[in-house]
Amino acid sequence: MSKWTIGVIGGSGLYEIEGLEDAEDLAIETPWGAPSDVLVRGRVGDVTLVFLPRHGKGHRLTPTSVPYRANIDALKRAGCTDILSISACGSLKQAYAPGEYVMVDQFIDRTFAREKSFFGPGMVAHVSMADPICSRLSGLAGDAAERTGVTVHRGGTYLCMEGPQFSSRAESHLYRQWGCDVIGMTNMPEAKLAREAELPYATMAMVTDYDCWHDEMEAVSVTNVLAVMKQNTERAKQAILNFVASLDGVERTPSPQAIETCLDYAMITAPEARDPAVLRKLDAVAGRVLGPASYSI
Repeated sequence: MSKWTIGVIGGSGLYEIEGLEDAEDLAIETPWGAPSDVLVRGRVGDVTLVFLPRHGKGHRLTPTSVPYRANIDALKRAGCTDILSISACGSLKQAYAPGEYVMVDQFIDRTFAREKSFFGPGMVAHVSMADPICSRLSGLAGDAAERTGVTVHRGGTYLCMEGPQFSSRAESHLYRQWGCDVIGMTNMPEAKLAREAELPYATMAMVTDYDCWHDEMEAVSVTNVLAVMKQNTERAKQAILNFVASLDGVERTPSPQAIETCLDYAMITAPEARDPAVLRKLDAVAGRVLGPASYSI
């Protein structure tokens, strides 16, 4: 039976997961540098969970300085089959209130100071991001969150801004005009890199505030974000454990969107033009397609 190994990337306020069986630390180095922190691998029943705090323990890393490529590469090397991202976000809709969750299914990437691909000169590839979220993974995680009693909204567009400053009022109103539902600073290029690594990815976005568009509410600040986040943290941890436990005894089959084979038709650089040094760095994320001879030292 094909088994699940769930990578969980914890966002602001979520720096550890308790209740794992046989928990162990994994210090993984990657060709892209060190990940945000030591990974923790353990079990919930027969399902393996690998946890990584996105900002590092103690929240040491800004949204821009998070080593996104190293994080995804490390999770791939740790054997993850799927990734669930937990993220704090601001709401751009009245109906999505602080304390509620949004299982987003689309992104708008407004970041500009981050490395967004494992590929580049010497090995070019283009993956589709038309449907950036694994619908099956998102549905199962949403079900698990609902079992904690939280209100869960299914579907929504997440606008990823560069940060670390919050939006101006003009920006907040603009994003609402675009039809965005929530706003955050970290899910891009994370989702793009997960797709390049052929890892199904889903986001559980925890609403902490109304950004600054809402005339009747206080503009977003670290103080009010942390207050809501503290209330959400334990519920988020329980949702994660519910999600992983729900997979126990369930055979893992390929993503309905064929994410695990998305690189089959993505490589564009001719074999004779590929840079061996670049190929060696792709051993984990693209080794299935490039083959071991392509990246052996």
